[in-house]
Amino acid sequence: MTEKILILDFGSQYTQLIARAIREANVYCEIVPFNKTIQYDASLKGIILSGSPFSVNDPNAPDVDIAAMNAQVPVLGVCYGAQLTAKKFGGKVAKSDKREYGRAIFQKKADDVIFKDFADNSQVWMSHSDSVLELPAGYSVLGVTEDIPYAAFKKDATEGHPLYCVQFHPEVYHSIEGKKFLKNFLTICGCSHDWTSAHFVTDTVNALKAQIGNRKVIMALSGGVDSTVAATLIHRAIGDRLFGIFVDNGVLRKNEFQQVLDIYKSIGLNVKGVDAKELFYSNLAGKTDPEAKRKTIGKLFIDVFQEEAKHIEGVELLGQGTIYPDVIESVSVHGPSVTIKSHHNVGGLPDTMKLELVEPLRFLFKDEVRRVGRELGIPDDLLNRHPFPGPGLAIRILGEITPEKVQLLQDADHRYVQGLKDHNLYNQVWQAGAILLPVKSVGVMGDERTYEFTVALRAVTSVDGMTADWAHLPYEFMAFISNDIINNVRGINRVVYDISSKPPATIEWE
Repeated sequence: MTEKILILDFGSQYTQLIARAIREANVYCEIVPFNKTIQYDASLKGIILSGSPFSVNDPNAPDVDIAAMNAQVPVLGVCYGAQLTAKKFGGKVAKSDKREYGRAIFQKKADDVIFKDFADNSQVWMSHSDSVLELPAGYSVLGVTEDIPYAAFKKDATEGHPLYCVQFHPEVYHSIEGKKFLKNFLTICGCSHDWTSAHFVTDTVNALKAQIGNRKVIMALSGGVDSTVAATLIHRAIGDRLFGIFVDNGVLRKNEFQQVLDIYKSIGLNVKGVDAKELFYSNLAGKTDPEAKRKTIGKLFIDVFQEEAKHIEGVELLGQGTIYPDVIESVSVHGPSVTIKSHHNVGGLPDTMKLELVEPLRFLFKDEVRRVGRELGIPDDLLNRHPFPGPGLAIRILGEITPEKVQLLQDADHRYVQGLKDHNLYNQVWQAGAILLPVKSVGVMGDERTYEFTVALRAVTSVDGMTADWAHLPYEFMAFISNDIINNVRGINRVVYDISSKPPATIEWE
């Protein structure tokens, strides 16, 4: 039975970071809404109470029975979790005279196993306006900052399970010793730190065999990391009873359709390629609104997928590459929602298909998906690919889609991405791509006057795509790639570089 830590979500922007830090310590964890009923069994080793945008003194502040939890397992309260603990056990929590945001210096006031190897006067990250002003009876202070007298504290009782609280955020990068602190809590919980990619593959394949039995699974593949890793896990479990469908919608990257099919063949997947370019082009003709293009592509994909599914008898299950951030984002702290975002549901496949879902990656983060992919032997060329939007180049061609514009952008984008790889810049960038603008400008090539399109290059650095900064690519590379595109892609005579960050801009232009 896999050991597990539960993280109760009170709505903090940092909750996912707690989970990532625990996973990095080779311990499995799950994020659940604070109001979800907890199932206590031998696998549950501890509970972490997350931060929150609420004040514990708000009338509708999230509340849980901490004493009941602590009677079963060790508990750690982080920020809001610490303040809620203090209030519920008789302490005093109020708006502090000094709201503490950002970096602070933490000083230990007592030796405790949870601060083992934790340097004194270490930088931590604060993000709260409430503070614990008085500790409950039976609690003692473990550390302070300049402005916070109870930055860390614990329950004194030696019987029962430990209960620790910190008002800083150990999960964020700016808390220098934060991950060490969390690992110490995991050790206190008795965790074995043995949850690895190999462990996950073995457990997941066995679980898939049990779920699927002798039935068939159909799955839409995109050539992306998530769908490929999910398909490979399902294939490990049931072999060629997995039927993959990869649709060429006419707005893939240059040569991508055949390249991806070749990769799928090399790793043994049972995948059918469907060339539907002309169908998509004819239906996209005349459409310039980004949402209209997205909806057209989504609807056509469903039509093609359903048509192909008709040729496979007895299919009862639908494989999907849903990953953990998709699941988390679909659940509100004010009550669980069972709806995964529609664009993760294979373009929003209709309920009429009546297929049971198979989602082997639904508890993994993106970096974990890549590690599992390596464990499965999937080539790095595919695992390290940048994210690519579902509607493909259709939302990187501003305005109407035509086969000529698609080829123009494919050629420019291919030279850009290959240039990044050749100059060892590709893996330093989270996502890169070219955008064809509906703008023509005058140029001069030799003795000829030209009037051709402009292409914008986009490259960003990011951790998860929620925020992103424009990548500071070397000027020498920018000069090279501009010349390379203009000299080799007939129809483009001007290259610009997008230096907008997210927010306020988005990564994609449409």
